[in-house]
Amino acid sequence: MRTMLVRPAERADAGDIAAIYAHYVATSAATFDESAPDTDDVAAKISNATLPFLVAVEKGSVVGYAYLWPYSARSGYRHTAESSVYVAPDARAQGVGRALLERLLADGEEAGVREVIAVIAVSDDPASVELHRALGFREAGRLESVGFKHDRWRDTLLMQRSLAR
Repeated sequence: MRTMLVRPAERADAGDIAAIYAHYVATSAATFDESAPDTDDVAAKISNATLPFLVAVEKGSVVGYAYLWPYSARSGYRHTAESSVYVAPDARAQGVGRALLERLLADGEEAGVREVIAVIAVSDDPASVELHRALGFREAGRLESVGFKHDRWRDTLLMQRSLAR
C-alpha cells in the first residue's frame, strides 16, 4: 500500500522540484524549456505562487509536483489557470500524477478557479493526455509547430476542464 502524501510545496522542496524538472528539460519535449531553472528560481516560484502548488512525498522524498498558474495576466482571465504536473522518472505509472492532479483540481476549485487549461506537448508518450482525459479534461484544440525542441518542431494539445458546477 502506498504511503504518499500530497501537500502544499514549501521553499525547502525547491531542490527536489528543480531536479525533477531538469530531467524533463534534458530528456523530453514535455517542456519547451531548454535550460532548467535552478533551486533559487524554483523557490521564488513557490513563494510567488498565488494558486495551489503541490508536491507528492513518499518516504521523505518528493516524487512529483503540480501547480496551477494564472493562464494570462489579463484580468478577464482571472478565473482560468494553466496546470502543470511532473513526476520523478522512477515514480512514473504509479499513481503519483493522478493523485497530484486530483488534489490540484480540488484545491483550484476552492481557490476560485473556474477553468483549467493543460498545454501538453504532443509526443510518442500518451501518458499525460490519458491522465488528463481520465480526470475529465477534453481536447480544446491543437497548436501546430509552436515549439522547437530536440531538433524538431512540436505541436501542443490544449485540454480543458471546467471546475464550475
